[in-house]
Formats: sequence, structure tokens, C-alpha cells
Amino acid sequence: MDTEDHKALREAVAALGKRHGRTSDPTQLWSEAGKLGYLGVNLPEEYGGGGGGISELSIVLEELGAAGCPLLMLVVSPAICGTVISRFGTDAQKHQWLPGLADGTLLMAFGITEPDAGSNSHRITTTARRDGTDWLLTGRKVFISGVDIADATLIVGRTEDARTGRLKPCLFIVPRDTPGFTRRPIDMELNAAEKQFELALDDVRLPADALVGDEDAGLLQLFAGLNPERIMTAAFGIGMGRHALAKAIEYARDRTVWNTPIGAHQAIAHPLAQAHIDLELARLMMQKAAALYDAGDDMGAGEAANMAKYAAGEACVKAVDQAVHTLGGNGLTREYGLARLITAARVARIAPVSREMILNYVSHQTLGLPKSY
Repeated sequence: MDTEDHKALREAVAALGKRHGRTSDPTQLWSEAGKLGYLGVNLPEEYGGGGGGISELSIVLEELGAAGCPLLMLVVSPAICGTVISRFGTDAQKHQWLPGLADGTLLMAFGITEPDAGSNSHRITTTARRDGTDWLLTGRKVFISGVDIADATLIVGRTEDARTGRLKPCLFIVPRDTPGFTRRPIDMELNAAEKQFELALDDVRLPADALVGDEDAGLLQLFAGLNPERIMTAAFGIGMGRHALAKAIEYARDRTVWNTPIGAHQAIAHPLAQAHIDLELARLMMQKAAALYDAGDDMGAGEAANMAKYAAGEACVKAVDQAVHTLGGNGLTREYGLARLITAARVARIAPVSREMILNYVSHQTLGLPKSY
């Protein structure tokens, strides 16, 4: 359940979203949200943040989504990158990046997915090797959001463990205009403000202080960013589902056929009620995951974050589908703005990890069943 502070935050962000609406300029919305302190609610107060956690940031994204104007980069810039830097960054990195990430004047993208590895950190081929005191980073990334507008990208690479010879994941801050760091836009059917890119890193030379955290920490640091990503993706899906459902409810109340509002018919009313129940259940799991993460329980948060992301993705797709169906032909018009959500809703099922991989995680980690791969 929301605390009184959470209720106040939810109402304030909902009011901001209502002022902007689904036709808003995301750049202006980002700027205003930053000035009001909403973008950095999860970041430390000493660096200009709100001193809260992912619980608060997920409320911001959910309410903006419910108003029809979700900011996808909230998942990336403050949630993943801001969290990783605040937990593992050096004092210099924190001072350089966190105040700007908190007020929205700086933006950071996140690069993990690769053409042949997806998000499987064990198969990432982007490698970093030492050259004197510098690092040389080489590899490819794909489906990286917002690189064109980001001041830097937090790149997941792998370095060789001197003791075992095995490769382990490490995180590097790569400024946008670094030589050898190039991007190519991916032509997407999904019509979103945040564009997707394929990245190439060809012997990108980085100073020693581009490394975030301890090069021996491996997966610990990586999942410190991936768990918030899953929680925020759940918030993205729940907000979108709520927006679609609200449109359908309004239409079902007003649309009258044979002197009766169509919402009076159970064939219309019951699927909408089911969609609402599914969204509420997904939100409860998201709140549990956020609470565990904010309490420092990374292991417990991992399980709950995956479940929340799965539940929200399924609930979002069903809510959007039922909303479009409720409006009939009007559900496919630009006026009502629901048809565009048919494609967008699937993002919560696919990214940042597919629902099948979440089922694998739960079957292995929670149920103790053997792996099939």
C-alpha cells in the first residue's frame, strides 16, 4: 500500500502528466519533471536527488504512463545508471553525473544487449583490455535506447580475471563523442520518442576512471542495475495498461446502443474488470520488488522484480487489447490513441528480458527445477 508520502507523490505526478497528456513533447516533460525533482527521487539527497528509492521512481513512471506520456528513459538514466553510479561509483563519478541525472540536465543510456547474446551477460563479447593505465573497449551492442540524446552510455563489457582467465562483466562510462564509439539508428515499426540504436565500439580508448566500481565485482554490480530495470519496466507496463483501461471505461460508460450504455453488458464489463484486477495484482508485486530492493535485499528483489515484470507485461497487453476491442473501430483511430499501444504494449513482454527467460528464472531459482540449457 502507498504511504502518505507516496500518495502525495502519485497525485503530484499525475497532475503533471495530465497537464502534458499523450501529445506532449517528451523533451519539455523531461525538463519540467527534472525541475520538479521527480527524475531523481531515487538518488541521494547530497547529489541533488530526493533521497528515496525505486519505490518512488516507479510511482513517477507509472503515473506518467497512466496519463499517456510515459518517459522510457526513466527506466535507463536514473533507475539503472543513476543507481549503479550511486552504489558503486567513485566520489568523482558521483559528483560528475548524479546531480545532472537527478535534475534531468544530463542523460545516460545503458548498453548491454548484443546481436548474438541478447541480454545474456555470460555471452557478452564486448571486451575491455588494459593498455597502460587506459582501457580499450571493443564490441557491438543493439537495441540501445536514446543514445543520440544521451551524454554518455553505461556499457556492459567483460574483462579477463587475472587469476582464472575467465571473463567477467564490468561497467564503463562512454561519453557520446568518444572516438571509435559510433551508432546507427534501427528502423523500428514502434513509433516511440526514444529511438533505438546499434552501437559499434572499435578500440574505444577510455581512461582508468571510466570504470564504474570494482572490476572484480562482476555480476553483483550488473544486477544492481538490472533489478531496478525490471521494476521500472513493470511500472511502464502498468501505467500504459491503466491509461488504456481508463479510455475504455470512459467509452463504455458513454457509448449507448439500443438505449443502454455498452458498459452495462457483462461481455464488455467483465473483461475490463479482469484487466483492472490483473493490473492491480502486478502493481502489488512491483511494490514488493521495489521495497525489497530499497531495503538492500538484492536476492529477494531479483525474484520479485522478475515476477513483477512478467505480471505487468501480461496485464498490459491484455488491458490494451481489451480497450481496443471495447472501442471497436474507434479503437484503431488516431483520435483515441489506443492503436499505437498495441505495438508498444509488447515492449513490456519482450524487454529487457523475455517472459520465457523469466519463467526459466523462476523455475530454476524459485522452484529448484533443473536447467534445460
